[in-house]
Amino acid sequence: MDRKNTSPASLGRISRRGLLSSAAASGALIAGGGLLTRAGAQDFSGSKLTYWGGLIFADAANQLLVDTITAWGAANGVETEVVMINQNETVQKVSAAVEAGTMPDALDVGLDLLLLMSKQGVFVTLDDLYEKVGAAQGGWYEAVALATDTTSIAGGRTGLPFGVSGNLLLRRTDLLEEAGLVAPPETWDELVEQAALVTKSPVSGLGLALSNVGDGNVQCSIMQSFGGRIADDAGKKVTIKSEETRAYLAWLKDAWDKGVFPPGNATWDGAGDNQAYLSGQAAFIANTGSVGIAAQKDDPELFEVTGFSSLPAGPIGTISPITPQTRAIPATSGNQAAAMALLEFLSQPEFLSQYYSLAIYGPVLNDQKAFPAFDGSDAIHSGLLDLVENGTAPGWPDVFNTAFADAYSNFIVPKMAQRVVIDGWDAERAMNEAQEQAQAIYDKY
Repeated sequence: MDRKNTSPASLGRISRRGLLSSAAASGALIAGGGLLTRAGAQDFSGSKLTYWGGLIFADAANQLLVDTITAWGAANGVETEVVMINQNETVQKVSAAVEAGTMPDALDVGLDLLLLMSKQGVFVTLDDLYEKVGAAQGGWYEAVALATDTTSIAGGRTGLPFGVSGNLLLRRTDLLEEAGLVAPPETWDELVEQAALVTKSPVSGLGLALSNVGDGNVQCSIMQSFGGRIADDAGKKVTIKSEETRAYLAWLKDAWDKGVFPPGNATWDGAGDNQAYLSGQAAFIANTGSVGIAAQKDDPELFEVTGFSSLPAGPIGTISPITPQTRAIPATSGNQAAAMALLEFLSQPEFLSQYYSLAIYGPVLNDQKAFPAFDGSDAIHSGLLDLVENGTAPGWPDVFNTAFADAYSNFIVPKMAQRVVIDGWDAERAMNEAQEQAQAIYDKY
C-alpha cells in the first residue's frame, strides 16, 4: 500500500492552550526574532486563517504540525483553524471545496492533485518564496525541483515542497545474511538471485505485487529501468511495444518461473505486500516507510532485521520515483499574505528538523541532509535520504502528464505482466494489447 493513514480523519480546531509540548521548536523560532520581522513586519492582527494538513502514519508528526501552526498564529495575532485530512480523502474534499468555493487559505497537497488543480488555476504562484527558501538552505534537490515545476501549466510554481516519500526496497537482513548476503541488491537481476536463495516455505523471496493496485505500478518503474517506455519524449505517442519492454517481460517471466513470488500476488489488494512482509512470508518488498513504522511499533524484532534502500537498477539505470509533498495557497484565499508567511515559517530548519524526526519523509533541500533524522541512526530515514539522492522524478524518463497519470491509474503495465505470467501469453501478444490500451488513453488528451 502506497500510503497508510490510520489516524482519526480530523483533529479539528486546536485551542491555543494546547501548545506547550510538541510546539517547542516553533516556540524557539518565534522567540528568536519571529516570522513577522523576517517577513517584513506585515500586520496580520485580527485576521483568520484555515489550514488543511495531510494526515500521515505518524501521530506525533501530525500533532506537531497542528501545534506549530497554532503557535505561529498566536504569535502573529492570527486566529488559526487547522484541519487534518486523511490523504486518501484529499482529492474528494478539495474537489468539493473548489466547487463550493470553500477552500482553505493554505493546505498540504500531493503532486498529482497539485498538477491537476494548477492547470485549472486553483493555486497562486509561489516563485519568490520558492527561490528564497531554496537559497537559504543549500538549494532544492534536483529531482524535487523537476517534479514540482508547474511553470508550463500555471505560469509559475504553485507548490512549496516540504517532504519526499516513495517506494523503498525493504529486505530481511537476517535471512539474507544466513545465505551469505550482506549488501542490498544493486540490480533487478541480482534481486531475483538473492530472492531465490532465501525462498523456502513459508518465505517467498520477492514480495512484489503484480495486481491492479498502486504497488503493482512498481512494475512500470522496472520496465523503464530496462529501457521500456510508456510514450515518446513528447508524451503523445505510446511506445510500450519495444525490444526493451520485451527484455523486461523476459526478466519477469524468469523470476516467476523461479518461484520467488508469493502465491496470489497477482490479485493482492493494496495491503497484500504489507501483510506478506509483516507476517514473515516475504523477504523483499517495495513499499513506503509505513511498513517499517508498523514493524517498529508492533514487531520490534522484525524491524531490527529490516534493511531499507532505494530500488535496484536495470540495464539503463535506476528508476526509483520520488513522491514530493507540497504546500499550496488557493487563489480564493482571503488571507494570502498571512498564508505566504506561514508557509515560509513551516519551511524553516528549526521546525522541519523536528518534523522530519517524527514523519515518514525524506528531505527536499540539500542542507536538510545534516538534520539528525538523516544521520544514519534510523534505517527508515536513511532509506528515504537514499531515495531522494538516487531516486528519479515521477514518471521519468516518460513525460509525467495527464495521459501518463491516466495510464498509470489504469494499471496498463501490471495488466501486461499478468498476461505473461498468469494467462501464459507471449510477450508479443501482451505488448500489443498494452500498446493499444495505452494509446486509446493518450488519444483522449
